[in-house]
Amino acid sequence: MWVLGVTERRVMGAFWVLNLVLFLVQVVGIKGAHGIGEHGVRIWPMPLSVSHGHKSLYVGKDFKIMRQGGKYKDASGILKDGFSRFLAVVKGAHVVDGDTSKLDQSRVLQGLSVFISSTKDELQYGIDESYKLLVPSPDKPTYAHLEAQTVYGALHGLQTFSQLCQFNFSSRVIEILMTPWIINDQPRFSFRGLLIDTSRHYQPLPIIKNVIDSMAYAKLNVLHWHIVDTQSFPLEIPSYPKLWDGAYSTSERYTMADAAEIVRHVLCDFYAQKRGINVLAELDVPGHALSWGKGYPSLWPSKDCQEPLDVSNEFTFKVIDGILSDFSKVFKYKFVHLGGDEVNTSCWTLTPHVSKWLKEHSMNESQAYQYFVLQAQKIALSHGYEIVNWYGFYE
Repeated sequence: MWVLGVTERRVMGAFWVLNLVLFLVQVVGIKGAHGIGEHGVRIWPMPLSVSHGHKSLYVGKDFKIMRQGGKYKDASGILKDGFSRFLAVVKGAHVVDGDTSKLDQSRVLQGLSVFISSTKDELQYGIDESYKLLVPSPDKPTYAHLEAQTVYGALHGLQTFSQLCQFNFSSRVIEILMTPWIINDQPRFSFRGLLIDTSRHYQPLPIIKNVIDSMAYAKLNVLHWHIVDTQSFPLEIPSYPKLWDGAYSTSERYTMADAAEIVRHVLCDFYAQKRGINVLAELDVPGHALSWGKGYPSLWPSKDCQEPLDVSNEFTFKVIDGILSDFSKVFKYKFVHLGGDEVNTSCWTLTPHVSKWLKEHSMNESQAYQYFVLQAQKIALSHGYEIVNWYGFYE
């Protein structure tokens, strides 16, 4: 049972995030696997159901994966790539130079057979991520067996299987202790997220990919990408190309092709999707938006009062519409995050033309804030999104 819920924190740097995830994998994994950790076998997150024996197997030198039955064809290569990452994790820590042919062959595991029921590999909220992993006892060692409803459940099964494998320093081969294993697992939460903030701390694409890799190891499934904020607007928006004038520098930017590289590469090499990771894009409005006005100053209430965005200006909502239109071409997750928190509306009453607009529309600051958020939500809905806001909006 995976106890990782919705992680919604304003994390201040992807390096820190990556270190945090790896720390949690190590430390929480030790605690979460209490009762099966005495031989160095630690599974994390702790599966829903685990049973094991007290014998051991060796992983064959030419260990392979085999699809057995099921309707899934792996046309996108998601399972194939997942298995390659599995081998990299299992064999990457040490040089495996032992000779399994000299070992008792009744204890050598030759491969993993995988049965996946669903033909589809579309990654969306609420998909079935359950799996069942069977690792045999030494008298039946030929193949381990992995069953899943979807390929994403199978990916989680591979992660769990990798945690059962360890290097034997005597035989110099990979060993699986405490066999046979019977593991039934499914997540407790459909949304298991991690936030990165690339507005306050720009992160190059390789670092973001490292974060996605670490999330996959921990069976997290949503990268919450807090892309823009007061400090900078690093993302290219083709509909309004001056918005990224608000980036820290011309070298600290993301093109739309960069975003597609993370989410859904134009050559169908889905970096995040191949790891079972959805990408939740955040556009925090109406506050946290000072950087927008670097390219389009009319979005500010005034030069002296630059946040929140000008509620009285129709151009503000045209820009939001353009951004979300461009988002919809790349960010295919069903949700978009519209922020909505920490909004100081005093600029609206202190700026004459905005104050006049409030009076003409019989609104106070609070009502104008609500109007703004609802307008932004309406625009998001028109682009096919469902909406997430920060909790502060509802207080």
